[in-house]
Amino acid sequence: MLNDMKEIVQDGAEVLRGTAEPVPEEFFDTPKLAKIIDDMTEALDPELEGVALAAPQIGIPYRIFIVRKDRTLPPLPEAPLGGPTPKSDLGVGPPSAEVEVYINPEIVKTSRKRAKADEGCLSVRGVYGTTNRHERVTVCARRVDGTKFERGGGGLIAQIFEHEIDHLNGVLFVDHAENLIHIHHAAVA
Repeated sequence: MLNDMKEIVQDGAEVLRGTAEPVPEEFFDTPKLAKIIDDMTEALDPELEGVALAAPQIGIPYRIFIVRKDRTLPPLPEAPLGGPTPKSDLGVGPPSAEVEVYINPEIVKTSRKRAKADEGCLSVRGVYGTTNRHERVTVCARRVDGTKFERGGGGLIAQIFEHEIDHLNGVLFVDHAENLIHIHHAAVA
């Protein structure tokens, strides 16, 4: 199997405009669900700008999204000129890949306040715009083993939660973003 990696589907694909189905009860804690998560993780890994991915983005119409938590953290501070790199004496480099899985997620709470944020999407490559998202969002979801959990977050995490749940409802950020710009990256042009 040379290239078994799942590709990220692009705007225009039918799966991105449908409402994703809840993950069935019998899927929890099975190799089938683990394979979906593995495929999503494998598709997201090489996308250095990507912080999260919804299952429909790899053509799977289930209510699942993953977040690369390590990519949501601020970068390590730069070393002062001539000084040691922070934590280099401890042998600690950039954070390792940490994937959070959200299955059948629902937004259970949002802040009244909203904030404008720059946004892009791996399924709408080269297009960026400004969205108006809640400053804080709490979701209730399930883990791979079926247990329920709740997680809240502000800023980028809140934006991710709303963006990914939009995907599960057939909505792309370009449907409501303002000031859309098209940037052709050298690698793509």
